[in-house]
Amino acid sequence: MKYTILMGSPKHDGNTAALLSPFMEENQSRGIEQDVIWLYEKNIQACLGCKNCQNVREGLGCVHSDDFQDIFDSIQSSDLVIFATPIYSWFCTPPMKALMDRLIYAGCKYYGEEKQRSVYAGKKVATIATCGYAPEKGVDLWKEGLKRWCKHGEMDYLGMYCHRDLGRKDEFMTEVVEKEMRDFARAWYVMLRHSF
Repeated sequence: MKYTILMGSPKHDGNTAALLSPFMEENQSRGIEQDVIWLYEKNIQACLGCKNCQNVREGLGCVHSDDFQDIFDSIQSSDLVIFATPIYSWFCTPPMKALMDRLIYAGCKYYGEEKQRSVYAGKKVATIATCGYAPEKGVDLWKEGLKRWCKHGEMDYLGMYCHRDLGRKDEFMTEVVEKEMRDFARAWYVMLRHSF
């Protein structure tokens, strides 16, 4: 089993990375291969809306030459894609949004001369997020946006884990949060194992 973790945080020692640590440890203990891609360290150009990709039947057909193909290849070889992101202005971070725009159009050729099915059909997607507001107001737009993105791409949205940073002296990573992350990892593992 393989997971691709798309890391949308610019900080290797930030809150989102802290959440991922016990999650990844739990996955590693179960023998799950994990490809962690730090999006701020990749060259991901913004979608131009040129629609060149729509009439390229074989391959992505994107006009940009950047790290997009390698990220796409990792996603396609994975059983689960995890969007891990802090929430900036009620949505994911800029490199993650740029990647999502490119992925959904180059992989879903619905607008060209010959409509094709999504190359992501049946792909499993989940998200891990951190935010400064109460989750019902901090990640609601991100959650809805990702669910619609998945529906458009014929993917299965599995769910979200979100933890709030109060921004004061409160400890972010507690024993309770670590246990929740490990439980979340176990739940996804069981869900995926039974779906094969």
